Amino acid sequence: MTLLLASRVFASAVPLEPDADEARGWLIDELAKPVYREAQPTLFDLAAQAIGDWLSSLFAGAGDAGGAIGLVVLLAIVAALVVVAFLVFGRPRLEGRRRGAAALFGDADVRDADQLRRAADAAARSGDHTTAIEEMFRALARSLDERGLVDLTPGTTAGGFARAAAAALPQEVQRLSAAGKDFDAVRYLGYQGTRERYEALVALDRDLRATVPAEAVR
Repeated sequence: MTLLLASRVFASAVPLEPDADEARGWLIDELAKPVYREAQPTLFDLAAQAIGDWLSSLFAGAGDAGGAIGLVVLLAIVAALVVVAFLVFGRPRLEGRRRGAAALFGDADVRDADQLRRAADAAARSGDHTTAIEEMFRALARSLDERGLVDLTPGTTAGGFARAAAAALPQEVQRLSAAGKDFDAVRYLGYQGTRERYEALVALDRDLRATVPAEAVR
């Protein structure tokens, strides 16, 4: 008897058929739960879906003329995206060179060729031909990199640069090889630089600046 009375009281307290306001409130409370919010599409999802639907509509039920127009529009969109990517990211080759420009034979160095030449000249004037040779070889390497004849990367060695430069300028293979050896000798082997070897580098740099690669002539 007690259980029957309690069940009747509970049934009367919780309506089995809620009115419109109560049903709306229950629905809002339910949809406010995190599981439903996480399942909602993002703005990117909505935009991608809208673009996909629009492109599909260009071809849906279109004849030959309609299909051709849709294809032209699609190609125009692709071309626009390529232009935007080019403007934002630049040419891959040039961008790669800018990233590697700070590395020069194991040292962090952002100076351009002219700055390195001036540093070499200043060292030579002070009688420090060891430093002058190092700086002049760096100037020579940076100059060819700036001209696009070689690519200097963080792992490029003096010998590696000399071989790459000789491939672009085969008529200077002997002098480039000697220049790389001079740099390694004063930089890593403890040799003292001489005015003669410094002036040989200066002459090589001057001649290379006036040289037009064979590929450019063709």
